[in-house]
Amino acid sequence: MNSFAKISAVHLDTKHRFSKESVGEIELVAGLGVAGDAHSGVTVQHRSRVRADPTALNLRQVHLMHHELFDWLVQRGFTVAPGELGENITTEGIDLLSLPRGTLLQLGPEAVVEVTGLRNPCAQIENFRPGLLRNSWAMPMVGRS
Repeated sequence: MNSFAKISAVHLDTKHRFSKESVGEIELVAGLGVAGDAHSGVTVQHRSRVRADPTALNLRQVHLMHHELFDWLVQRGFTVAPGELGENITTEGIDLLSLPRGTLLQLGPEAVVEVTGLRNPCAQIENFRPGLLRNSWAMPMVGRS
């Protein structure tokens, strides 16, 4: 299945922090992810996954989130801006949560990423905004950029 995503914002961080800085553009590197981002790499980069098996394939090279999530959170009393939940790409108008694994998602005129699964919200969300964890949707993750 091929899908096209409208991009509303892009983000990266060179360090392993919860939120990512909004930037004007990012570069997707095939097989690695977002150039310069702490989670870029062939093998896992998330600290907990590195501790479990540092040789495991990185299926979280590019983290996507739908802008509609932020609107939904506002209705529940949370103000969260794009990038603050750690995504690399904020999309609009595409139901990321319904995309099956293996979907090829067109991002702009050249980049295509493969959806590798959904990422469940982690406990760090609770430290960021108390009460947010129980109000979060599953978050898409993408590998193999």
